[in-house]
Amino acid sequence: MLTRRRLLTISAALALTPAALRAGTPPPAERLWSGQALGARASIRLAHPDAQAISGRVLAEIDRLENILSLYRPDSALARLNRDGALDAPPFELLECLSLAGAVHGASGGRFDPSVQPLWALWAESAAAGHQPAPAEIAARRAVVGWGGVTLDSRRITLRPGAALTLNGIGQGYVADRVAALLTAEGLSEILIDTGEFRALGGHPGGGAWQITLAAGGQVGLSGRALATSSPLGTTFDQAGQDGHIIDPATGSPVAADWREITISAPSAALADALSTAACVTPDRDAIAAMVAQFPGARVEAAV
Repeated sequence: MLTRRRLLTISAALALTPAALRAGTPPPAERLWSGQALGARASIRLAHPDAQAISGRVLAEIDRLENILSLYRPDSALARLNRDGALDAPPFELLECLSLAGAVHGASGGRFDPSVQPLWALWAESAAAGHQPAPAEIAARRAVVGWGGVTLDSRRITLRPGAALTLNGIGQGYVADRVAALLTAEGLSEILIDTGEFRALGGHPGGGAWQITLAAGGQVGLSGRALATSSPLGTTFDQAGQDGHIIDPATGSPVAADWREITISAPSAALADALSTAACVTPDRDAIAAMVAQFPGARVEAAV
């Protein structure tokens, strides 16, 4: 079974009003919650007098989003769409996520394609059996892959027969964005959310930007932006670590490891997530730059 170690962390501070600042109101003590969310160990650090209740609302929101976007909950909206090939009255969040996915699909020349799920499942199943899939099996799955087989509007989403979608290249970022919106509505600022992708609203409570250390070396200062890193071999199907988890829709196989990792920042974590995934399927730096330039505020931070 393919697994990936992840740690969900959320840090946020209370935004004091100007009157409170003039009065010298001390900041509330920091409270820590730890447990499970998004299938990973999770921690939430909040400097807020209502920290326990806010943590509960954050976890409820994450749970609600998993009930929409997760492949691993059999009754989620996405799982039902994949099972039945159609979904009436789809949740807004699923439509929003898929609409952004479609935009990145177009900008990437089809390299980012959530409809690769049948191929992803084939490689995972074959790895569990101790071998790679046969060329004929890959060809059969490729026949149902393609964003052109997906239709969506507010009334109904439909897939071509045999097709299925994955949001693994955009969903974690989308959850980070939604959690950031919730915490902002609670009056919190200086927020850093890590769901595997980073979302920062404001800077670090101690001043300056949040400093994000990249696995490949170096740091990126993050303030009011999102950051995502993708690596072709960051997660692999096989124990030997040769068959990466990012599928090239043009070949039906894991993308060649032309990059060790690619980091992209953008106004939203969902966009950064999708662009960094698409960039791993793009062997040329100029093509990556051209794709990212189609989204205002997005930029390549590192490509090694």
